[in-house]
Amino acid sequence: MDFSYRKKATKRSPLKMRPLRLPGQSLQEEIDRRFEKTLEPVILMVLASLMALLEWSKSFFNSPPQPKFYTFLAVLACFYGIRKILQARQDFKILKQARDGEKYVGQFLERLRESGYRVLHDVVGDGFNIDHVLVGPTGVYTIETKTIGKPAKGPYEIVYDGETVTVNGFTPVRNPIVKAKAQANWVKGFLKEVAAEDLPVQPVVLYPGWLVKPQPKGCEVWVLNPDLLPGFLNNERESLDKRDIQAIEGSLSVYVRNSALK
Repeated sequence: MDFSYRKKATKRSPLKMRPLRLPGQSLQEEIDRRFEKTLEPVILMVLASLMALLEWSKSFFNSPPQPKFYTFLAVLACFYGIRKILQARQDFKILKQARDGEKYVGQFLERLRESGYRVLHDVVGDGFNIDHVLVGPTGVYTIETKTIGKPAKGPYEIVYDGETVTVNGFTPVRNPIVKAKAQANWVKGFLKEVAAEDLPVQPVVLYPGWLVKPQPKGCEVWVLNPDLLPGFLNNERESLDKRDIQAIEGSLSVYVRNSALK
């Protein structure tokens, strides 16, 4: 099979190869972007407070002061800034939890190298990213990691009926099954483009730390706790040899490195 990637980089770099991406790298980049946005309200708060302080100082030197007006502006700026900072703080907490979950799953998947598997992390497409792509003797897998906070007390169960996932009885606003299928279809299309062959791609959704109830047989998407993934892989029939695995990994690696140049 010819898995050579045909797309050429549009920019030149002094590096011969771009580094592969790390688990959770897209989330880390989003955290950095959110942090930069919090600087705006902080700067606004500081400037407004300095203006109010300046006006109050004028009153002590008999210059025409307008402390009430500038104090009003400072209060508005602080109200806006504090609101934005508290919102960003909650966003950071959620993003960091998701990032750490991807790192945990990424490190878990790295152990599968002993069984002949290769893994690429944070494969970025057009407006989306795939947390992990696993390639091994039993085929190609896209892996979506869902790191959800567990309740302090009581049950923490994931139930998958073949169509919908429920988390402790509640249905997520965004259906992870739809996202997992879209990721697998994208990788399948990519491999078909570069290899001119149809290869099946298995979508997987992992919930680290949660009790995932056994799913019905024949489901298009696997919904699992990461610890159960090796058992599912072992039950699959081997369909790729070492040469195919290396070719697929190489094509995806070239894509990841080229996408970093954009």
